[in-house]
Amino acid sequence: MVALLTPDLVFVDANDEYLGSSGRSREQLVGRYLFDVFPDRPDDPASDGARNLGASLRRVVETRERDAMALQRYDVESPERPGVWHERYWSPVNVPLLGEDGSVILLVHRVEDVTELIRARGRRTDVERAGVLEADLFTRARELQEINERLRKAHARERSVALALQDALLPAAQYTGPHRAAVRYRPATGALNVCGDWYDLVDLADGRMAIAVGDVVGHGLSAACVMGQLRSALSAACRASRGPARALEVLGLYARSVPGAESTTAVAVAVDWRTRTVTYSSAGHLPPLLLRGDGRVEFLDRATDPPLGARPEHVARPEAGTGFRVGDTLVLYTDGLVERRREDIDVGIGRLAAAVSAHRGDDPEALADALLTELLPPGGATDDTALVILRL
Repeated sequence: MVALLTPDLVFVDANDEYLGSSGRSREQLVGRYLFDVFPDRPDDPASDGARNLGASLRRVVETRERDAMALQRYDVESPERPGVWHERYWSPVNVPLLGEDGSVILLVHRVEDVTELIRARGRRTDVERAGVLEADLFTRARELQEINERLRKAHARERSVALALQDALLPAAQYTGPHRAAVRYRPATGALNVCGDWYDLVDLADGRMAIAVGDVVGHGLSAACVMGQLRSALSAACRASRGPARALEVLGLYARSVPGAESTTAVAVAVDWRTRTVTYSSAGHLPPLLLRGDGRVEFLDRATDPPLGARPEHVARPEAGTGFRVGDTLVLYTDGLVERRREDIDVGIGRLAAAVSAHRGDDPEALADALLTELLPPGGATDDTALVILRL
């Protein structure tokens, strides 16, 4: 019998054995507080199963360590006959599942129903009973170890496939055009945290260049698949559209037919070398950064609209532009570079601006390496990072 609980002791799911032994359906469990479903027996003052289990689960959340409980009497009310209670004996083991930051994100509540064993105890000697219980505990420990190993291998396989897909769909890491550029992609640390960040650089027929970055909501293989579809669609739209705003409008219409594309953010920029202007439009994405030759930093934030799929009806997206001088530097990035848990996003954006200004003499490749080194956490980020740097 296995159930998954949140740290607040709310059911997330349970396997068939748990449902069958507890006499509850999945609908009667999922989303409900554990002790609302299984309270202590009210007509028995000595009933303490819920109190003991609650103490164990809270201890696991606080210590982040596995807890094998002593044998518990925990009577269960009949779902068909309210007020009728069945005497039950349980042997529970509670195990934490940790997130990337070390906090408990789920609790594995594994239970062995030993009611029949207890009822038959009079037919066994103390030595026999001790041997049975010892063997049972050993078996449960070995099964938990095997489950953890299978989960680890499954997560590792998913991460490997997602990374291979992203690597195949993203353009080459070296741009070979006449202007110096650097691109970087850094996956999140952790097996399940591969995400859907992308970048693109497109030579346009009239001598302009289009640059884009985007971020699909979600993690894992499905996010990487959505990323590939949206990146290809935006790349085509940039080649066929009159400007970044129109390209994002086309992408937004296409995203409505792609499951999982809702709330994707993206920013598209067109660089015109003849007029020395940068034109841009953003669908809920963090603003590109323009580093001036004198070290001043300008954020391109005057044409920001909601993410893809945020509006029920099609609305034209805004577009803005600014001039540049030879030697200025354009930086596009995703939130993995600047966003940190329990920190305002403006702090991370300010940190980026300071780092870019401090390295304004570096070429794009050196600047890209410096930004990743200085801004990403030493142990790796919990979100993907895409970065494009173009010397204008």
